[in-house]
Amino acid sequence: MTKRDRMPRNRISEFFDREDVLGYTLLIPVAILLGIFVGYPFIYGVWLALTDTRIADSTSGNFVGLENFERLLFRDSIFIQALKNSFVYTAVTTVFKFVLGLLMAAVLNLKFRGNRYVRSATLLPWIIPTVLSTLAWRWMFDGSFSVFNWMLRQVGIVGPSWLGSWPWPFISIMIVNIWRGMPFFGVSFLAGMQTISQELYEAAMIDGSTAWQRFWYITLPLLRPVITVVLLLSTILTFADFQIVYALTGGGPANQTHLLATYSYQIGLRGLEIGVGAAISLFLFPVLAIIVFLTLLSLRRDD
Repeated sequence: MTKRDRMPRNRISEFFDREDVLGYTLLIPVAILLGIFVGYPFIYGVWLALTDTRIADSTSGNFVGLENFERLLFRDSIFIQALKNSFVYTAVTTVFKFVLGLLMAAVLNLKFRGNRYVRSATLLPWIIPTVLSTLAWRWMFDGSFSVFNWMLRQVGIVGPSWLGSWPWPFISIMIVNIWRGMPFFGVSFLAGMQTISQELYEAAMIDGSTAWQRFWYITLPLLRPVITVVLLLSTILTFADFQIVYALTGGGPANQTHLLATYSYQIGLRGLEIGVGAAISLFLFPVLAIIVFLTLLSLRRDD
């Protein structure tokens, strides 16, 4: 092979030896996949939200601007209820998952016999398919066969109608969400605790600090980046929760337990008003986008 034949190959090799060029080149397949499976559906969803598109209606699909959003805000009481439910549901369950997950991580971080098996067992609620586990909870909340009500009757207490009268159906879906989401918090916090140097705790113990002081002044501050990311992911996923509500209550009774995701499904697919359904699903997008931006900005400042 002559020197001239080797030149193009050498130039290509030198071209890809540059880190910036190689990095952008490797990102091209990911960018294409994201564009196909995330970008296009999102843009199409935004377009649908601005039209009067109906399924199986060839006369629909006309641009109506913000009319769908105006209808939801001022002429749809069920949407307002679903919007309130989404905020309450997300706030309450996130607080409980945070507190219980932090407690779980603190316990699992201790050294005791069978620690590895206990850690594995705590992941079961998160591993089991959501619909399958929710159907089991539905049986436990059943009006006639409720395990909880049976236990309450043993001590002379009349159990509530878990899936019947308000607010118990809403409390029921929050219980299931907390049960299912707590392992994610616990395992994430445990991973963060494992990275904290033991020398910091030993130095604090020499100074006479209590266990609570070590947790408050060492563990929590050093866990802040993990806590921030976990809370952000949990907030987004909880606002978008669909499976638990759909499998447990279906949005009932009387549309009282609808979240934005389940109400969007009911209007968009069951009611065939796909444009209004898209508007419901995108209603909180600006709020969540701002939350994500501020969170990432906070993490960047901490770095």
